[in-house]
Amino acid sequence: MKTPTKRSVLVRLALIALPAAALLALGGAPILARTAARTQLAKTDPAPAKADDAAQGDNPLMAGEDTDGVAAVVNDQVVTEYDLRQRLALVVATSGMQPTPDTIKRLRPQVLDQLKTEKLELEEAQRKNITVSPNEVDKEIDGIVKDNHLTLDGLKEILAKDNVAFETLRAQIAVQLAWQKAIEDEYGDRINITDQDVSEELQRIAQGADKPHFLVSEIFLAIDNPDQADVILKNANDLEAQIRDGAPFASIARQFSQSPSAAGGGDIGWVNDGQLAPELNDALEKLTPGSISPPVRAAGGYYILALRERQEPQGTKLPDPAAARSQERPGYLPLARMLFPLPPKAPPTYIQNATKIADMVRSRIASCPQLQKMASAIKGSVFMNLGDMKLSDLSKQMQDALAKTQPGEPTEPFISPAGIEVIARCDKAAPKVTAFVMPTRQQVEQQLFQKQISMLARQYIRDLRREANVETR
Repeated sequence: MKTPTKRSVLVRLALIALPAAALLALGGAPILARTAARTQLAKTDPAPAKADDAAQGDNPLMAGEDTDGVAAVVNDQVVTEYDLRQRLALVVATSGMQPTPDTIKRLRPQVLDQLKTEKLELEEAQRKNITVSPNEVDKEIDGIVKDNHLTLDGLKEILAKDNVAFETLRAQIAVQLAWQKAIEDEYGDRINITDQDVSEELQRIAQGADKPHFLVSEIFLAIDNPDQADVILKNANDLEAQIRDGAPFASIARQFSQSPSAAGGGDIGWVNDGQLAPELNDALEKLTPGSISPPVRAAGGYYILALRERQEPQGTKLPDPAAARSQERPGYLPLARMLFPLPPKAPPTYIQNATKIADMVRSRIASCPQLQKMASAIKGSVFMNLGDMKLSDLSKQMQDALAKTQPGEPTEPFISPAGIEVIARCDKAAPKVTAFVMPTRQQVEQQLFQKQISMLARQYIRDLRREANVETR
């Protein structure tokens, strides 16, 4: 079984979108929610339009907007300050980060390093006479639009709200497509996954069926020079902080991870206990589903791991969810409330737009602390930690809304005499416990291919960096 040379190395390039359920599983949120919410606020009323002050005239992303100096030179290619500002704005617009001065200060060196790497990738693709057509870029953008349930004009409007030129997004997609082709051209014919390879791997997996298995995503930051280790660790710590503050793991992985898995949001699939390097395996064992690790030093650099799901050893007797629920305090739920007060005799368009804002807030949050942060960022909204509430003491309207939710979920927005409300459940869902299931031969073949191509791609870009003449201004 020879792996086809045209096989996609990076699965599917999707810079912005993941299904909402996948993001919520990592404690994140739909990626365009913050900017889309601001868009609706701006349409609602001039006062609420200032809800996200950092995105207005005080936006630190616009500092030095009138200058267009040189940020770095990579061989003979220039990274301008305009390029850097645009990419910073794109990262903010597609990750849900708040563009505070501190956030921009931390992101700047990481984004600049990514731009320098992309210059090397593009240069290598050009050396190989590789081209990317506008139609190929259009196809990827079409995927972004569909995944986010937008129109093309809607995507352009959202980016424009953060002063991102649409060509900035197109340029990033083009470089990643070119680099994918360069990797395929360099290594596609060298990777040969045989039937015996798959059978041996299946045998190894079967031998590990009595071990826990982990569904994992990664962010990898390479250390090409030992002298850079402290800087890389600082960058990794900054990314971890952004994720813990609510930035979606998948979006951060796409923008900053230096592994080919970045194109898939960092997804590396299922691994069994002991399959990864000891340092990474130890970190995984300490995680619960939905949590992330601090930066872990392993071969080649630093990793941040996200545990999306865990499977217990084959044959494990699974706990009874009903028994777990019986331990809870019956008739009570810990709740938090976000209220959008309405002015007297508010016009229908105002109510409609405010409801859209509330719905976007609901789609973004995955915890009560996140709801509180959202409320603090939106002028005019009110947050209340209600604590343990007796359900029978709530209005029927609230009871009906909560009846449609699961632990940790917010309600759909509803209109009450006080305004438009979102009620969030602050209880945590019991971890989903499943038993290990053997993968198919096709899944194993793909995993083996991705493992080999990831190792070769990391070596490829490391060699390019070592040979490059890079000057940071």
